[in-house]
Amino acid sequence: MSTDAGIPLVNLRRQYAALKDDVAAAIAAVLDSQQFIKGPAVRAFEAAWREALGAAHGSGCSNGTAALSLALQALGVGPGDEVITTAHTFIATAEAICHVGATPVFVDIDPASYAIDPAAVAAAVTPRTRAIIPVHLYGSAADMDAILEIAARHGLAVVEDTAQAHLGRWRGKALGTLGDAGTFSFYPGKNLGAYGDAGFVVARDAAVAETIERLIDHGRQRGSKYLHDVVGQNQRMDDLQAAVLSVKLSHLGGWTGTRRSRAARYDARLKPAGFKVIEPPAASEPVYHLYVVEVADRDAVMAALQARGIGCGVHYPVPLHLQPAFAEMGTGQGGTGPGSLPRAEHAADHVLSLPICGAITEDEVDRVCDAVLAVARPAGRD
Repeated sequence: MSTDAGIPLVNLRRQYAALKDDVAAAIAAVLDSQQFIKGPAVRAFEAAWREALGAAHGSGCSNGTAALSLALQALGVGPGDEVITTAHTFIATAEAICHVGATPVFVDIDPASYAIDPAAVAAAVTPRTRAIIPVHLYGSAADMDAILEIAARHGLAVVEDTAQAHLGRWRGKALGTLGDAGTFSFYPGKNLGAYGDAGFVVARDAAVAETIERLIDHGRQRGSKYLHDVVGQNQRMDDLQAAVLSVKLSHLGGWTGTRRSRAARYDARLKPAGFKVIEPPAASEPVYHLYVVEVADRDAVMAALQARGIGCGVHYPVPLHLQPAFAEMGTGQGGTGPGSLPRAEHAADHVLSLPICGAITEDEVDRVCDAVLAVARPAGRD
């Protein structure tokens, strides 16, 4: 809902009001410079984001989907290869696998965190497997110790999909920096969001990072405008988005603290009433891109909340192994169709995202909890 009395799922309007003057000044500086592509604003943001992550190598790009496909391509993943990933995520994760000619293999989730289940990953490895994409869903880390151990045992690449986990950590290290590559989306609704599309790719190896940098910009040789080492793409971040992101980055730590505090408040109200919520692994420091609760009769609950002016959403209602686009692809458990990945299917049927962002107040969280407790009941587990 967008009324003043309502509580939107993500209050971007409130965030913008607080940053309006600084954002206008940053945009004006880009306009005055007339450097819109690969200019100083992009270079400044790239350096600042690498520093925030503790990453030595990384480049801005056009969006999070491109970031995934660029990372896979630079790591040599292509036709004939299989890439294992979760069925419970946005379609972009699997799209990127298809974009490089590889085949996504979908596996089930850990029911506590909603992230990919390492045991399912291990069972899905075949001689064609080339990479694993764990998704740090909802801002909560996948079990990176287990994922990295499986990858090392089988000689597989790991590309972290960190689109929802900006500044999240695993054993003190930034998510997106533990695997061979890590990718980020700066879609407007993300914890760190642009005013359009933008993304970022981190790579552990300097040579892989340089390949990604060339692929982003038409395969150009570094320092040359018209010499091209490889057939690349046009996936550059523009300076206007970089300028906006630099303004927002200075506030991201504070917004993250607010998200954690508000998530704890939700937990304190909803868990004692029997509701299943995100249960992050002990080694993770989640950032709560979304706050998710499982409810019975979700459609009725959503209608009742919306009637009270409370925004809500579903992330995600159709698991990837049941998407028409992937109907011909199998799962890592050897089956296809409904029932083949039961934990992902249960989550898809019952998860409900409640309002959370860096600008939501404690009073608003309490109002949401009051409404949920009045209209919803916990989802049963088979």
